[in-house]
Amino acid sequence: MYMTRHFQPTKGYYEINIYTSIGLIAKVYYDLEKVDKINHRLNLIQALFQNKQLREALSYYLKDISDIERLISKIVTARVNGRDLNSLKNSLKIIPHIIEAIQKAAHPALSDTFKSLNYMPDVVNLIDQSISENPPPTITDGRVIREGYDKELDELRDIAHHGKKWVAELQDEERKKTGISSLKINYNKVFGYYIEVSKTNLSKIPQDYIRKQTLVNAERFITPRLKEEEDKILGAEEKLKALEYELFQKIRQDIAKFTAEIQESAELIALLDCTVSFAHAAVENHYTRPEIETSFVLEIKSGRHPVVEKFMKPGEAFIPNDVSLNPENEQIWIITGPNMAGKSTFLRQVGLIVFMAQIGSFVPADNARVGIVDRIFTRVGASDNLASGESTFLIEMNETANILNNATNSSLVLLDEIGRGTSTFDGLAIAWSVAEFLHRQEGIHAKTLFATHFHELTELVEEQPRAANVQMEVKEWEGEILFLHRVVPGASDRSYGVHVAELAGVPKPVLDRANQLLQDRSPTGRPPAPVPSPPPPSPQLPLFSAPEEGVLDRLRALDPDQLRPIEALQFLVELVEQLRGGRS
Repeated sequence: MYMTRHFQPTKGYYEINIYTSIGLIAKVYYDLEKVDKINHRLNLIQALFQNKQLREALSYYLKDISDIERLISKIVTARVNGRDLNSLKNSLKIIPHIIEAIQKAAHPALSDTFKSLNYMPDVVNLIDQSISENPPPTITDGRVIREGYDKELDELRDIAHHGKKWVAELQDEERKKTGISSLKINYNKVFGYYIEVSKTNLSKIPQDYIRKQTLVNAERFITPRLKEEEDKILGAEEKLKALEYELFQKIRQDIAKFTAEIQESAELIALLDCTVSFAHAAVENHYTRPEIETSFVLEIKSGRHPVVEKFMKPGEAFIPNDVSLNPENEQIWIITGPNMAGKSTFLRQVGLIVFMAQIGSFVPADNARVGIVDRIFTRVGASDNLASGESTFLIEMNETANILNNATNSSLVLLDEIGRGTSTFDGLAIAWSVAEFLHRQEGIHAKTLFATHFHELTELVEEQPRAANVQMEVKEWEGEILFLHRVVPGASDRSYGVHVAELAGVPKPVLDRANQLLQDRSPTGRPPAPVPSPPPPSPQLPLFSAPEEGVLDRLRALDPDQLRPIEALQFLVELVEQLRGGRS
């Protein structure tokens, strides 16, 4: 999938806020809670989607454009160097080709949106005339300003250049005069220019050589002539660097006057870059244009996960699924089914499709009708923050609390395994009450997908008219489980956890025992605790027999199939209290 350099959605912790989690350019140009603004962006993508020649031409030009916004910020804050200015110049030089391609396409949406795109010839010409082709990375080393731009600078360069040439010529002259072939004229910051002669040749030095420094194997000298020329050369070089730095700062300030115009063009280039990227992704991945509206409806036909489908093996195909949610009919889907069947993938793909649609992108679906959402809330995955004393379950409850306290009728809520971090009955009670709250609370009829392994939650649909059961379809064949990854109406009553354990490589004795416990589970749904051998009978009558006997009588008279989950939980609490009361 193509990714734009400028459009980078941020990662949300447990929510995605449409206003704050998309790139700067989209935020500047589009209020992404307004249908007309989103549709305008979709119009731009559709124009490129349908015009392959234009799409490829723009992609070709955009790949050579640098981050203009970053460059202008460096210019304004005086952190720019010569190479940055050349990058800005080269980027601006490409804009006329982009303007020409858009005008040639003659598409109203494109022409109108990018009509103010400007390549700023004054800026281009200034940089072209003043900055050398390959300047050094720092502006204090010289050689940044192009020859011919400033007369005084050229004169100083000539003095410095000819001065160094004069030193080289003087070295040849002194070698011939003294007959010392190893004689050298060098320079350092402490002594300036000096003549270095090895000690074996000291007898050959002329009388006008003035000793400057003694080394182990050599002597260093100066001459009045060399000292005089040194003053000219060093003075010219010092003035040269100072003048070049001054000229560069003046050029930078002149370019900074065009900041507003450059930023406007940079934002338009970034928008175009994003649009071209989305168009490429739509073509390559067979995306379609969503219908955006102000209703609370969410309808997706044959939706796919945009990331997972890119990692499918050759010959495999992603199984698409539908979703239809609205606060008037089916506000909450209770999703049950086996582990590994695709519940979490389904939740994530719905969230991504809604997000992609609302930022103005085509989506991985045959059709999509998306009502504007204000936020996408997710309670997915497991994490902890032990250093701050926050357990996995506390993190889960923090995220759940945030959702329940901030969701609105316009929100999309994706819940995956609420309540799994605590005991079965505590978790079931929390999951049940969360689903009821989202259904009943006034002002929070958010579109909700609720994936769970608490199969008791499927009974919610009997009491909540806007709740519906769907399940991940599986097939059993000769003892094997086939995951079809298809969402179908109905409720599942099995999670096939032992089968997943087998896939993970759990030892066979453990799997056999687990299957046995599943087959022999008690009416409460719990497997009996294995007891190696029964205790020997006691000849003495039990001291507290009445309460236990009463509990057994109530259990014998119980019909579990007639109990709702909450009633079963209350019944269990009463039995425990009865047992404790008999032992007090």
